[in-house]
Amino acid sequence: MEIEVLQDRLAKALNAVSRVAASTKAGLPILSNVLLRAEDNQLTLTATNMEIATVQYVNAKAKKNGTITVPAKLLAEFVSNLPKENVLLSAKDEKLVISAGKYKSTINGILADDFPELPKINEEEAATFKINVDIFKEAVNEVIIAASNDTTRPALTGVFFNTFNNSLFIAATDGYRLADRKFVEKVQSEIKVIVPTNALQEVIRSISDNVEEIEVLITDSQIRFRMGEIEITSKLIDASFPDYRQLIPKDCTNIIELDKAELIRMTKVAALFARDSGGSVVCEAKKDEGIFSISAVASELGENTSAMGANISEDGKVVLNSRYLLDALNATVEGKIIFGLSGKLAPVIIKNAKNNDYMHIIMPLKS
Repeated sequence: MEIEVLQDRLAKALNAVSRVAASTKAGLPILSNVLLRAEDNQLTLTATNMEIATVQYVNAKAKKNGTITVPAKLLAEFVSNLPKENVLLSAKDEKLVISAGKYKSTINGILADDFPELPKINEEEAATFKINVDIFKEAVNEVIIAASNDTTRPALTGVFFNTFNNSLFIAATDGYRLADRKFVEKVQSEIKVIVPTNALQEVIRSISDNVEEIEVLITDSQIRFRMGEIEITSKLIDASFPDYRQLIPKDCTNIIELDKAELIRMTKVAALFARDSGGSVVCEAKKDEGIFSISAVASELGENTSAMGANISEDGKVVLNSRYLLDALNATVEGKIIFGLSGKLAPVIIKNAKNNDYMHIIMPLKS
């Protein structure tokens, strides 16, 4: 193998694939390597941890086709410190020689024959759709915060892609809160799959500035994201997601529109006093006074109450986890939010005031 490539392009691609290689937990040394393939004036970089596989395509000048695998982290760190000029990669047997200007290094590798075969997707049978990059980032970030870290409940550690009324929604829950977002309108296929959160996070990290659209392909066991010269493929979580639509309150008796920035400020202040009580804060709406307040009491530190004016249809009070409330508020994108309140033990709904594509539901704490 002998190929010439620009340093900045190679460094960017290596930084992306090295993240996947570094995340491997399997006891196979070759999974810490990146597979380099020079072919037809293109350099292909591939890494996998057996759960996620990433492929980066880089335009280059191939003088001799070939393949080799080398430690991903070492190669990425070495190339990132090279001057911004052409880098020559030359492989023979199990050694890769990298040179740029007066810099030259030899890295011991492993023959590509031992590298795991990449997952294949039957594109003709896969459910396929395209989505704008900005919408993808916004929607995933709104939902992913509600996913669980409890590996004993694998279904809750991912994001549920599901079709409803001919649209595709994504949802996540940890049992204490639920986030739901309309993702794509008018999809043709029936989709019900759980995507690992780390795969979605890797997609967001790998999106280039010049990419405007993501193509998504879904089968029964895998999902693939195509973003220009990047492909990321992930296994799906083999589990059943709860029927979360039954958990969404049909009606809220008290719909309160509030200024998001002020509500975030009030919640942060109350959270300072709620540290010793598991982060619990009291949200109260008083109709006659037209005031919505958040308060917290700490037996050793003191107490705090903050309030703002609001249009309130009836009195109401609920105790919430301040961190969950802040997560929900920060996920919304509008300056005004809807706080839906139905009683002390009823779930609270947080939504944007105008756009109904997103909702975040928080289960109350016992007062």
